[in-house]
Amino acid sequence: MCRPNLTTSNPEIHLPRKILVAVAWPYVNGEPHLGHIAGMNVPADIFARYHRLMGNEVAMVSGSDMHGTPTALKAAEEGVSPEVVATRYHEIWSKALSDMSFSYDLYTHTHTDRHREVSQELFLGLKENGHLSEATQSMPFSETEQRFLSDRFVEGTCPHCGHESARGDQCDNCNRTLDPIDLINIRSKRDGSTPVFKDTTHLMLKLGDFQKQLEDWVSSKTEWRANVRNQTLGILRDGLHDRAMTRDIDWGVPVPVEGYESKRIYVWFEAVIGYLSATRAWAEQRGTPDEWKKFWTEPDGESYYFQGKDNVSFHTIILPSILLGNGGLNLPTDVVANEYLNIGGNEFSKSKGNAIWVPDFLSRYEADPLRYYLASIMPETSDSEFTWEGFHAANNNELVATFGNFVHRVLTITTRNFDNAVPTPTELDDNDKAALAACDTALEEVSTAIDARRFRDGLRAAMRLARYGNQYIDTKEPWKVVKTDKESAGTSLWVGLNVISTLRTVFYPYLPTSADKIHSMLFTDSDILADGWNRRDIVASTPIGTPLPLFRKLDDSIIEEENARLLGN
Repeated sequence: MCRPNLTTSNPEIHLPRKILVAVAWPYVNGEPHLGHIAGMNVPADIFARYHRLMGNEVAMVSGSDMHGTPTALKAAEEGVSPEVVATRYHEIWSKALSDMSFSYDLYTHTHTDRHREVSQELFLGLKENGHLSEATQSMPFSETEQRFLSDRFVEGTCPHCGHESARGDQCDNCNRTLDPIDLINIRSKRDGSTPVFKDTTHLMLKLGDFQKQLEDWVSSKTEWRANVRNQTLGILRDGLHDRAMTRDIDWGVPVPVEGYESKRIYVWFEAVIGYLSATRAWAEQRGTPDEWKKFWTEPDGESYYFQGKDNVSFHTIILPSILLGNGGLNLPTDVVANEYLNIGGNEFSKSKGNAIWVPDFLSRYEADPLRYYLASIMPETSDSEFTWEGFHAANNNELVATFGNFVHRVLTITTRNFDNAVPTPTELDDNDKAALAACDTALEEVSTAIDARRFRDGLRAAMRLARYGNQYIDTKEPWKVVKTDKESAGTSLWVGLNVISTLRTVFYPYLPTSADKIHSMLFTDSDILADGWNRRDIVASTPIGTPLPLFRKLDDSIIEEENARLLGN
């Protein structure tokens, strides 16, 4: 039974849909921690994998943000060049994301010729269209270092919420964008000294040019998450002001304007341009250099930006303004911003060392159980908490005891009693028909949830089918019935195999490695994507591969061990 690729968000959209999955670009001044991937990479990959199964055209792109002050600060601490630091951590990030089975079509970085060219192209487009103006600003200057201090080189008290560690470009507590002069009790992040303010000239993005367009656009996005929409509307109500798009630094994309040779483009200008430059680079690498236009210029192109809540304004204010100011480029369909993942009551923080590092985690545990647990606690509407107790319970009670147990029992009973092949079903009774109907329900519910970016709901619907499968097999008891009525037992197992086939599909976006294992045991072909979003019928007499456990049970001792390790960090 092949289910049509119905869209649930807009019935007028014709298929195949063109889906750009744009994932936040991480600063590569340290290793990735679970907070990074929980809010951005996990939901993005679920979304991308689902849409590929639906037969839609997908481009999932991102990369490492090599530039900006975080990298420069780290390099200064180590006494090496920013490029050395950025390259080292880009490699670490790339491997970690690959080890998590994130299905990027291209994961690149911002220190490429293509990115520089596209960033400068859009910068000049704004200038030519009259959306950049020159202005003299008073900026913090370190008399000890004899240099201007941009963005994260300074910190102080936020004038809006009173947070004492606000940065020169943003407050992470209230998510307001800032300029250094806004900070109260400003100090150098390098040496704690109090900078003086000196005049310097910058090119300013005239955000006010786009005020009305942005208000109308955001007001129309009633399907956006409340946190994203409300935060953006709040900023717009305060009124948009010109914002400097250049910086007095020597690491980053050069400003392509005469007289600005010693300055660089503001990292949050060129970082958000990375989505476009990466899509263009991906298209070029495929040998189809114009394919990027499907997502960026064609009217039915859709784009979904997966972010943390601290980056909302850059994707709902700055990026759209850049796109509007250049003309002919699609605005985001949705900015899917999660809240924070916390640990021990505090948010994961690279700078504070409060973290579980992805490479370290994957040295002891497999990726799929982590993907499952992070999806189950995904901070979609409020902050959520990672606990080792929760991870242990999710792995043992849900993946092992429910999902894995059902799959293994059905496959084991089948191979033992039917010569390693699918049995031939006889007439189906009401319980059999109900189980097949539950498969179709799961397909619809998971599809609806993922397409609407409600990933926790989708996961719960998938796990409900696994629980239903266990209940069905417990009722039918084929391990007993096979001794007296082999045909009846065979029918029950055939139905169970159909449930497993469906579980393979609905869990694929969440647990790709486990879904591939199921596929290899049930089917001789190798490409799960070829089957699409459906319950692939189980054909009688088809050989079944050797049943393999899907998940590894974790010892209770890991809770104490990991909590101790965390405290040690």
